Amino acid sequence: MAIDTLPPILFSNLEKSYGDLKVLRGISGQINRGEVVAIIGSSGCGKSTLLRCFNRLETINGGQLVVNGLDLSVPTLGRRQLLQLRAQVGMVFQQFNLFPHLSVLQNLTLAPRKVLGRSAKECDETARFFLDKVGLSVKADAYPDQLSGGQKQRVAIARALCMRPEVILFDEPTSALDPELVGEVLGVMQQLAEEGMTMAIVTHEMQFAKEVASRVLFLNQGQVEEQGNAREILSNPTSPRLKTFLSRMNFAQV
Repeated sequence: MAIDTLPPILFSNLEKSYGDLKVLRGISGQINRGEVVAIIGSSGCGKSTLLRCFNRLETINGGQLVVNGLDLSVPTLGRRQLLQLRAQVGMVFQQFNLFPHLSVLQNLTLAPRKVLGRSAKECDETARFFLDKVGLSVKADAYPDQLSGGQKQRVAIARALCMRPEVILFDEPTSALDPELVGEVLGVMQQLAEEGMTMAIVTHEMQFAKEVASRVLFLNQGQVEEQGNAREILSNPTSPRLKTFLSRMNFAQV
């Protein structure tokens, strides 16, 4: 199959262990171009580990993983291949991971200059474009400690977009935010979904997953317990474990 016809993320029988602890136990699936896939489950089920495997922040112990045509199943990757992967697969973390000594604009332009070799002028224009997209153009010269948590996370999303990635991974992007700030971040993510960005999102925001995600993967003890259309699964789960999980999240299955 030609690379351009492959799903951006394709995985089969993925296994990941930390010593004797098996975190992923033979997970298979794919994320198609333009899809938004919500990965849900209880703490410790392996969802963040799975996400981190997609951009080689974690290496797998077994199975096959192909991301944008690059086989991540091989034990080692060259620096050039890793840079290519990280350029194509953006990541938004729980804790923002902004450089505190750099301004917002400098945080956004650093990777495109260093990794992609873009000119300072092009990086500046791109950064300002995406800052405007997330509603923070007036904060270009501010520093991270001058921003609210919601603003920091929107800057982190803009930073990922500045690399023009094929896929963006979100690892519980609202979990570190005060409740009143969650909506502004989810609003940006919803806009990206509507524009066709391919996204994999580890989240506890069930209503958001139901409204925005194309599909849901429910993980339980390192395996996919249930998956399918987000609205259908979150409205009418068949797995007893998923029903229990949703009830504990106080999520109305309607």
